[in-house]
Amino acid sequence: MTATTQTPQPLVPPFNRETAILKVRAAEDGWNTRDPQRVSLAYTIDSKWRNRSEFVTGREKIVEFLTRKWARELDYRLIKELWAFTGDRIAVRFAYECHDANGQWYRSYGNENWEFNEQGVMKHRHASINDLPIEESQRLFHWPIGRRPDEHPGLSDLGL
Repeated sequence: MTATTQTPQPLVPPFNRETAILKVRAAEDGWNTRDPQRVSLAYTIDSKWRNRSEFVTGREKIVEFLTRKWARELDYRLIKELWAFTGDRIAVRFAYECHDANGQWYRSYGNENWEFNEQGVMKHRHASINDLPIEESQRLFHWPIGRRPDEHPGLSDLGL
């Protein structure tokens, strides 16, 4: 008996449900590294972002933005969930938890709209985000810093 191996489907447009879900999880995993250089590689050299009220263009500025972000958003943990997809676009909803230097915890909720080039690298990212101060006892994202374990509930499972 011979074993067959399947080549994984590339995560490039046009997306289907399976590849869109995998692309969303890959983005979540990347952001949970909190490594600005690594995360920036998922975006084109001239990628354009709107993050809240800040506009960022290009990988260099993305690295600067993420470095600032994770210097103030401590113990950051993120969950993303596919909302919709078509062709070269994916929409996600997400939530993350972190605390500031004073120990105040937050759960931030948002939506992102993504557009990709033919190679599956993101060229546009539009993020709308709201922050909710929470008590540490209200935290829902409990896993060691890094990738969310597969068995940890997602947003819908957590009622978010």
